[in-house]
Amino acid sequence: MLIVDIEKCIGCGICEKVCPFGAIIVPADTKKAKVLENCTLCGTCVNACPYGALTIERKTISKEQLSQYTGVFIWGEWEKRENVPHIKNVVLELLGKGRELADRLNEELTVVLAGYKVKELIPTLFHHGADKVILAEHELLGAYTTDGYATVISSIIAAKKPSIVLYGATPNGRDLAPRIAARLGLGLTADCTGLDIDEENQLVQTRPAFGGNIMASILSPYTRPQMSTVRPNVFKKPKEDQTREGETEIFEVTLKRSSIRTKILEEIHVLDEVVNIEEADKLVSVGRGIESKENIKIAQELAEAMGATLSGSRALVDIGWLPHARQVGQSGKTVSPNLYLAFGISGAVQHLVGMKSSDVIIAVNNDPEAPIFKVANLSVIGDVLKIIPELTKLIKEHNQKKESE
Repeated sequence: MLIVDIEKCIGCGICEKVCPFGAIIVPADTKKAKVLENCTLCGTCVNACPYGALTIERKTISKEQLSQYTGVFIWGEWEKRENVPHIKNVVLELLGKGRELADRLNEELTVVLAGYKVKELIPTLFHHGADKVILAEHELLGAYTTDGYATVISSIIAAKKPSIVLYGATPNGRDLAPRIAARLGLGLTADCTGLDIDEENQLVQTRPAFGGNIMASILSPYTRPQMSTVRPNVFKKPKEDQTREGETEIFEVTLKRSSIRTKILEEIHVLDEVVNIEEADKLVSVGRGIESKENIKIAQELAEAMGATLSGSRALVDIGWLPHARQVGQSGKTVSPNLYLAFGISGAVQHLVGMKSSDVIIAVNNDPEAPIFKVANLSVIGDVLKIIPELTKLIKEHNQKKESE
């Protein structure tokens, strides 16, 4: 809670001016700060008060209470492809990182699999590192709804008391995770790019902040479980081990149709002609160094010769040279191809967040101090408008030679 020291408060009104939520006022009759119910404990007023009249008192959890929460949980999101359920790739990626975290804590790695007729997905989860699967099946979970999934998964978390819960930052994950956090009164860090365990066995959640200009490391010391969402392609998918087995636990679900406020009337499957750069094995990515919209054609020609996909930085999307679907970065797509070719991209933090997990990064830039060189496996200082056509020529010659053999 936010505490006002009446003796120190002089009624200057600074706290009232800086509060972004209008949650603190200085009434004219008392001339002392008064905290309203909508205070979020953000701490802005505490930092602004020049007289030290404001402090935040947070409820801490004892070590005995913390010890009741164990295990790493992952939400096992799935989707239908040609009417057959498939585990989303981001879940497998989280299993790789989750396995690492669970081993550090010497605890179990569990997947919460909610749905209807999804038992056949369980072996895939074991093969990618899960120790246990909690299966929650009900006909009302056959398609994702906020009410249905939030109710069931909140119940599982409350009953099982995990220490950590991870979600993919998919459209549904970004809808579900904050609902559960609000219902259970938990912290939640969104769009994490790094997860680690510190000396006190707390989850260190790293994400870009202030427009991507800094990387913030966030702790949730006052609540359990600690919860994070992670974008697809941030972590590597672990190798599949088909000999691996685990334990399956059935969680009894009691849901009523009346408790779900939405109803799916019809499903329309549309052939998506927009390229999905998240699934590309090879990307040719261009930035401001390409100089003009017409020059993007030479990058496209290179991509076609390589069997790669064209992508770009936010700068080109903002000026309309590329569609948003091809944008790599914090406000675009997070990619993890086998090969990432960056032409004329300086490497702002926002862009690096979206591609630094690529297997091989080759960067071409005429600025020897370009930040992208710090993450590149191979750096080339030169004019991209001269290098791209030469590289295209060499690749085409190689392809022709290969076809004639």
